[in-house]
Amino acid sequence: MPLPDYLSQTMSFLLEQGLPEEPEAAVILGSGLGEFAETISHSTRITYDDIPYFPATSIEGHSGELIFGEISGKQVMAFSGRFHHYEGHNFEMTALPVYLAKSAGSKKLIISNAVGGINTRYCVGDLMFIDSVMRLNHGSSPFHSKPFRYNLEVYARKAGELAAEIGLKAQCGSYMFAKGPNYETKAEIRAFRIMGADAVGMSTVPELIEASRLNMKTVAISLITNMAAGIVRGKLDHSEVKKAADSRKEDFARLVTHLIEHL
Repeated sequence: MPLPDYLSQTMSFLLEQGLPEEPEAAVILGSGLGEFAETISHSTRITYDDIPYFPATSIEGHSGELIFGEISGKQVMAFSGRFHHYEGHNFEMTALPVYLAKSAGSKKLIISNAVGGINTRYCVGDLMFIDSVMRLNHGSSPFHSKPFRYNLEVYARKAGELAAEIGLKAQCGSYMFAKGPNYETKAEIRAFRIMGADAVGMSTVPELIEASRLNMKTVAISLITNMAAGIVRGKLDHSEVKKAADSRKEDFARLVTHLIEHL
């Protein structure tokens, strides 16, 4: 599948607003991780509502802004908020930031999200590089038909080495895509763990599929913001996402900056 036809109009608008050509990196910021945008200097912010063909984002922790500017002297673009399938968007729309990054000529793509931990060796606050994905029968990428090779494992391994360079420990694991919007049941989590999933979330996989298909240099970082249902006692609460994100925001910023510089 080629890039969506309407993307040329979106790009024309953004270039008029000062979007740099061929930015060093594009970053998709997941729930609770939007504060990374504050590290971008000489920044321009454009709300999604003002960008042609962009939908609004309705999820707490997603500000709904495209920010571009500089990090360590390198031009970057950051999507503060994403589009979820459970919000009513088709899978092509959920991958819109990936298509835009490709169209802009971004050399690197860094995707982040907040996830529930399934692997009992993980703890809340852990960072995990996604090296494989699991989709069940969701049909999470129905918009292309030609086979392609995933490149997640190679870049996850490289990202782990770069994290170690700045003294950060990170896991590498498998991410289970659940469409949401409700949290998974205890029985589902038990099944996911038996199947080999290390973490579960409601986004990211359509983006990773399309990034791999487009042969983009991509790293996906998951922040374990809570343990999934049945792993520990207690009720799942979205407020946990912000608490966990706040606890690692400085490490997350250091890590993403190092990836932009050296990936």
